[in-house]
Amino acid sequence: MKRLLIPLAAAGLSAVTLAAPASAQPHWASDDLQPKPADAYGAAFFWLDSNGAALKKATQYTLDTKSVPKMVTSGGSGTTDNGKPGSTAPTGTTKSSAKVSNINLPKTVGKVFFLDKSGRYRWCTATSIQSRNRNLVATAGHCVFENGKDDVYDKWIFVPGYYQGKAPWGVYVGAYAFTAYDLDTYDDYDGDYAFVAVHNGFGLGPEKQVSKAQYDKWLGDKWAKDVAITQAEYTKCVDLHGGETPDCWAKLSTNADVVGPDYPNKKRAFKEVTKEQYSKAPSGNGNGAKEPLKTVVDNVTKSQYESYKGPGYQKIDALGNYTITHYFLGYWVKETTKTQYFKTVFTVGIARDMGRLGDTVGGQGFAWNQPLNQTVMAFGYPSAPHPDGDKPFTGVTPKHCYGKTGTKTTQVNMFRVDTHQTLKCSMTPGADGGPWLMKYSNAKRVGYVNGVTSMFHDTDKNGRIDHISSAVFDSETADVYNKANYATTKKIVGPNGELLK
Repeated sequence: MKRLLIPLAAAGLSAVTLAAPASAQPHWASDDLQPKPADAYGAAFFWLDSNGAALKKATQYTLDTKSVPKMVTSGGSGTTDNGKPGSTAPTGTTKSSAKVSNINLPKTVGKVFFLDKSGRYRWCTATSIQSRNRNLVATAGHCVFENGKDDVYDKWIFVPGYYQGKAPWGVYVGAYAFTAYDLDTYDDYDGDYAFVAVHNGFGLGPEKQVSKAQYDKWLGDKWAKDVAITQAEYTKCVDLHGGETPDCWAKLSTNADVVGPDYPNKKRAFKEVTKEQYSKAPSGNGNGAKEPLKTVVDNVTKSQYESYKGPGYQKIDALGNYTITHYFLGYWVKETTKTQYFKTVFTVGIARDMGRLGDTVGGQGFAWNQPLNQTVMAFGYPSAPHPDGDKPFTGVTPKHCYGKTGTKTTQVNMFRVDTHQTLKCSMTPGADGGPWLMKYSNAKRVGYVNGVTSMFHDTDKNGRIDHISSAVFDSETADVYNKANYATTKKIVGPNGELLK
C-alpha cells in the first residue's frame, strides 16, 4: 500500500448501554456502522489510500428524484409538539481577539463520505455537535441511512475541515448511527436527521523499516517491497547470514539449469508459483520445496490490485487492505544460471491517536422545541447544479446562508413531510446535512444546531434553488440525541502506533 499522506481515523467502541424508552413505541432507532476496530481501520484506509484518491473521486449525494421536491405551506406554526424549549451549550469556544468583518467558518463543519448501495462514492455535509463523550456528529438522516428503513451506508467517515483530499484535524469513522424511528421505519423525512457516534480520530506519523517477524505481527498500515540488489551485494549478504534471508535472495524465472543437492557449484534460487502449487509442494530444501521464508504479503493500492496479472494470491484482508501474497519454491541451480537478486524491505506506518472529535475541533450546541422565525446561519458544501443547469458551486469549500426561518411549517408530499422549517438560501445538493446554527458567534465560531439541511426547493419555478428545508427539531429529536449522547468510545491506537484489539 502506498504511504498515506493525510490523517486517518479509527477507534474501538465499547458496548452502548441505553435506557429503555418510556413509551411503547420509541422515537429513535440505532444501527451499526463500523463498530469493530478492524472494520473502522479498513474504512479509513479505503478512503485515504493513494493520497485520498477515493475522497477526490466522491460526488455529492442527491435525493432519488427527477424533479425538485415541491414545497407546500401547511399553515402550522411554532413547534410540532409545543414541548418545553431546551438546549445544550457548545464546547471548544475560544473567543477571537481580532475584529472580523467576514464570516468565520466553524472548525466543526466538514464532509461525511460513504458508499451508497450502488457502490458510488458519495459525500454530504455534517458538523461535530456537543455530547458528553465529545464524539458525536450531526447530519441529515439520508446521509447515513439508505431510503430510511433499508440499511446504513458502508464505510462512513467524517472529515472536519475537509479540503481537496486533506484532513487537517484527522478522520473519524462512524461506529453507531441514531435517527428518528419514523425515518428508519417508514422513510418519513419529518425525521431526516441523524446523530453518529464516531471513533477517536488518528493520523499517521513516520514510517519504520522492520524485520519480517515484526511485519507479520503488525496490525495496521504496512507494505513490503522487493528491491533489486547486485550479485556482489547478494554474495556478501549470503556469506554474512550463512544463507538466504529476506535481505538477500535470488529469483529464478525458469527451471533451466536445475541440479541436484550434491552438485559442486550450485546456488539456491526461488521461483514464484501459485498458492495451490505451493500448498502441494514438499517442505525442506530440495528442488521444488516450499520455505516459509519466501512467503511474502504485499499491501498494494486498489489500482495495483485490480491490474495485477501474476500468480500471487489476491485478497482484501480484515483491515480492508488490498494484498497480494507471493509464494516461492526453492531450487538448486548452477552457479552460472542467470538470476535476479533481491532484498525484501518491510515497512510499517506508525499511527498516532488524534483524540476525541469534540476535544479536537469542539462541538456545536444543540437546541430543540424552539419557535419558528429564528435567525440562523446554515453551512454546507454545495456542489450540484441548479435545475436550469447553472453550476455556481464547486463543493471544495463550505458556503453559508444567513436569515430567518419561515414563520410557518411546510409540507413535501413526495417525502411524507408534514412539518419542515424553511430558509431562503441558494445552496444546492452537497449541502445536505449541513447545520442550521442559532445564535452563531462569529468570534467563537459556534452556535446551536436547530436543524440540518434536508431538501432543496425552487419555490418560484424559475429553475433556481431558492429555499432549503429541515426537519423541525422537537422533543422527538431531543430523544434521539439523548440516546446518541450516551454512546461511549475509546481509542484504538496504542503508544507504539499499533492498532489495538
